[in-house]
Amino acid sequence: MRAWSIAKRIMTEMLRDKRTLALMFVAPIIIITMLNVVFSSNATTNVNIGAVSVSQTMRDDLGDIKHVSISQYRSKTAAKKALKDDKIDSIIQKTDDGYSVTYANTDASKTTAVKMALKTAMTTSTMTTMKDKLKTASTALAKIQSQLPAAARQKMASQSTGSNQSVSAPQISNHYVYGDSDTGFFDKILPILLGFFVFFFVFLISGMALLKERTSGTLDRLLATPVKRSDIVFGYMISYGILAVFQTLVIISATIWLLGIDIVGNVFNLIVINLLLALVALAFGILVSTFARSEFQMVQFIPLIVVPQVFFSGIIPLDTMANWVKAISYIIPIKYSGDASTAIIMRGTTLTGLGLDIGILLIFLVVLTGLNIVGLRRYRKV
Repeated sequence: MRAWSIAKRIMTEMLRDKRTLALMFVAPIIIITMLNVVFSSNATTNVNIGAVSVSQTMRDDLGDIKHVSISQYRSKTAAKKALKDDKIDSIIQKTDDGYSVTYANTDASKTTAVKMALKTAMTTSTMTTMKDKLKTASTALAKIQSQLPAAARQKMASQSTGSNQSVSAPQISNHYVYGDSDTGFFDKILPILLGFFVFFFVFLISGMALLKERTSGTLDRLLATPVKRSDIVFGYMISYGILAVFQTLVIISATIWLLGIDIVGNVFNLIVINLLLALVALAFGILVSTFARSEFQMVQFIPLIVVPQVFFSGIIPLDTMANWVKAISYIIPIKYSGDASTAIIMRGTTLTGLGLDIGILLIFLVVLTGLNIVGLRRYRKV
């Protein structure tokens, strides 16, 4: 009976805790719905190929392949500029003995798709060439045979039966702007994972720390003084921001030296982007902690705030999703840090070329900091 009494008390407390009930029943439904939307999207990979000095027949064969679009460029220089600007995924140039192919290689799936498309188009082109040569040879042979005596025609037919014509396949020379042939899907998502781990741990630590200050009464005593709410918020952000700096440095250093990631751009630029994301996560954690009454309730926010960051950050390719699904990613901070980190790591972009991503992250930081200042008003006993 005592066990039943204890169980009854716990059940009563749980039924009164709306956040716990939401975590148990509502959060799984939301997450499963997200998974359905993400993984039920079109899984095909669309690629754009730039062609330089490629025959019209070859371009037509490439264009006939599903999910492949091809653009003609007058020079290799113009095609390289389009490749750098992300307008195309690879460049195919005709050479004396075959083709020279340059891959952006920032997405291993697109590199593989281009290789498969080129292989298919070359097979089609080779088969067409063989058919044309066979047709031409057959026509010429028939014309010659018609002019010969019967015995000679029979002898020529027996000799031509054992003969065959071979068409040599063009040689392909592969080149990679980023990485090499061993570059895989993990290299593409690594810049995003880098930002995710920075965001997750800073968000969790900052939220838990401020929550502990509030539940222990330290924050109430601080709010009882004449100190401004903005001073409190900035004080927390400075102290935990310093901690976030070291954490960001450790994560990036481990990624570079332990995993051996190839970084085209400046490492300092990569640190700046992830440090800015850490400050956004810090402000986010402080804001969320104002709505939690205990550490357990703080953890309850993780499935609703952190999990969507994974789904819509770019780890799962966004270009295969519906437009309304892609629109959700624009309110996800990790998307912008992931895009910026990818540009630095794979294309060597400088900070001046990342003005949009940096600007949006700064907007997130300013808005969340302002909400934190306003949110502390509910705890001030005045």
